[in-house]
Amino acid sequence: MAGKAPAGDPVQDAPEVSAPQQAAAGLPAIGHTLRIAQRQMGVRRTALTLLKVNQKDGFDCPGCAWPEPEHRHTAEFCENGAKAVAEEATLRRVTPDFFAAHPVADLARRSGYWLGQQGRLTQPMYLPDGADHYEPVPWERAFEIVADELNGLAGPDEAVFYTSGRTSNEAAFLYQLFAREFGTNNLPDCSNMCHESSGSALAETIGIGKGSVLLEDLYRADLIIVAGQNPGTNHPRMLSALEKAKESGARIVTINPLPEAGLQRFKNPQTPKGLAGGGTPLADLFLQIRLGGDQALFRALNKALLEAEDQAPGTVLDQAFIAGHTHGFDECAAAARATDPDEVLRVTGLPQSDIDRLLAMVLDAKSVIVCWAMGLTQHKHSVPTIKEVVNFLLLRGNIGRPGAGVCPVRGHSNVQGDRTMGIYEKPAPAFLDALEKEFGFAPPREHGLDTVAAIRALRDGDAKVFFAMGGNFVAASPDTNVTEAAMRRARLTVHVSTKLNRSHVVTGARALILPTLGRTERDVQAAGEQFVTVEDSMGMVHASRGGLEPAGPLLLSEPAIICRLARAVLGPDSRVPWQEFEGDYDRIRDRISRVIPGFDDFNVKVRRPGGFTLPHAPRDSRRFPTATGLANFTAAPLEYPHVPEGRLLLQTLRSHDQYNTTIYGLDDRYRGIKGGRRVVLVHPDDAAALGFADGAYTNLVSEWTDGTERRAEGFRVVHYPTARGCAAAYYPETNVLVPLDHTADTSNTPASKSVVVRLEQTTPVGGPH
Repeated sequence: MAGKAPAGDPVQDAPEVSAPQQAAAGLPAIGHTLRIAQRQMGVRRTALTLLKVNQKDGFDCPGCAWPEPEHRHTAEFCENGAKAVAEEATLRRVTPDFFAAHPVADLARRSGYWLGQQGRLTQPMYLPDGADHYEPVPWERAFEIVADELNGLAGPDEAVFYTSGRTSNEAAFLYQLFAREFGTNNLPDCSNMCHESSGSALAETIGIGKGSVLLEDLYRADLIIVAGQNPGTNHPRMLSALEKAKESGARIVTINPLPEAGLQRFKNPQTPKGLAGGGTPLADLFLQIRLGGDQALFRALNKALLEAEDQAPGTVLDQAFIAGHTHGFDECAAAARATDPDEVLRVTGLPQSDIDRLLAMVLDAKSVIVCWAMGLTQHKHSVPTIKEVVNFLLLRGNIGRPGAGVCPVRGHSNVQGDRTMGIYEKPAPAFLDALEKEFGFAPPREHGLDTVAAIRALRDGDAKVFFAMGGNFVAASPDTNVTEAAMRRARLTVHVSTKLNRSHVVTGARALILPTLGRTERDVQAAGEQFVTVEDSMGMVHASRGGLEPAGPLLLSEPAIICRLARAVLGPDSRVPWQEFEGDYDRIRDRISRVIPGFDDFNVKVRRPGGFTLPHAPRDSRRFPTATGLANFTAAPLEYPHVPEGRLLLQTLRSHDQYNTTIYGLDDRYRGIKGGRRVVLVHPDDAAALGFADGAYTNLVSEWTDGTERRAEGFRVVHYPTARGCAAAYYPETNVLVPLDHTADTSNTPASKSVVVRLEQTTPVGGPH
């Protein structure tokens, strides 16, 4: 809501604005990292903690899922990773006294930034029905409250069990096991909101919903295309890999509506050249595409490749690969040949000369990798867009050989591992068969609820209990007002968390906050000190061992919370040895090894320094476990957003001082924004045509097909070199504009990168929202 900021909560709609930067990292990144880390952890704790991040005997960064190289730098972390570690290892504490001093209504007025800055949660807190303050509650009573509510439901499908990507493999396996023994497949997760479109497209086309490249493939590639992704802010360690690829001879193309500093020039803070010199120019070509135009661009490339093959038969396409390993080529080729070049130019906003330059680079490259992130996955037509990327790679045999393949870059540590462990509302029959054989109970077979369907179920009263294993569901989800109203209809909301966030103050009739250990902390159970495992964005599985003392004596690990909850809910008749699992995580991994393919000898392999690589049939042997047994070309209709006159197409995005919904600060250094988040980036010509000077204020109003309007008020207009007709603003502040029903076909992912908005004149409101 608009209004004056509560005491101590900074104003966020009046930032200083300067020109965007054209280089990332370097000395400023080091300085900013150390300032934030020392402010949260102190000097000694900063040194002890950061030197263990992403090390083989340390803990996995709780930030992004970018893989670690075999030979690691002493400081194997990036600026944003250090911020994530600092917020988890902070010396600040949220105690029962804090909750006694702050009614829930007061906390609900605070910004997400302020809530997150209060520190680590230290003991279970309970909000009784009708109460206005959380109060401390013993763990046993907390589990009784959840058990009574779950066991009082009319059926298991009235419960929703959400998972955040930071959950370890062991905890994720236990969590889905508990939910399924309880009787439901209602297991939505953050994948539903980010890379579900990638999984949907890749599962159909190559037979596995994961990327096909390893880190070493980037160093062998001739051409790397980075589409719809900003590594400088979202996956900064990827810049080091791209720099190494450049040194090995790769060329890099970036496709994005916004110019991104990290892809223009990278000043590697781990090298003298990066610290004292000019750094490394990364992008050889920048294509400033309009939002939603990527399918059209790749379709145009595919048409051009076919025509080049016509001119020089046998020299452009990989005919042997197409004949021996693929299905559907003729239909795909016909669709590509029918592409209207004028339509492509209009939809993409690109000059033909840019497309021709890219084509020349493609023809000159023997091995091509395409990387992508949310810029491709969060549109209505995201799945056919990614299928078109696959078509592009299949035409020249660029899947299943070194230096080539698909590279969806996951944005959250272990979000891919959670899915591997069975966190999925649509489990495969073979997986359920393996669970039944191993544990002796019949898991439910009916598909459950994904994130969007879960919000609808809560909204309509069909779901009564919401349990979240990590994350910040309320802030991360689309259609904020609808989501918040849906959560408030629940009988009980429960959040397993390390820190305070918006989801703790938008509650059901009753609410619990269950504090848990973080990645940085020692985990000691009955069998001694434990470790957990994670899977990175490229299918590497490795151990993670925290070394800090826990933030409080009452914290429980995620596996311990799940095991105790399961015992409380399922009682002595459960067929699962929950107490054994809580005491010794090796016993969990023993069971994983018998249920999940690729995890045989799990306890042995994960103890090897650096872990192990999961099998990937397309990459390893050019086998494609699809319905046809081959890699599938596709021929989807060409789609793109349609924007009425006088409107803009808005994408929601992160600032540089942000990781998902966690706000570390109020700056976006690379984009020239300092001291505020309520800004909208608009091309100067578009702003002038709509009557908005730089520094003017606007309300953003999204327009949906059913005539419903959604509003985000009090945004400062920033003239910015984005693509014409496009705009950008930060989430979660603009999630309110994303209609719940505006989702990608097939994957049901919220289409947060293509929201039609109009700009409405207003005046500054002077407070956070």
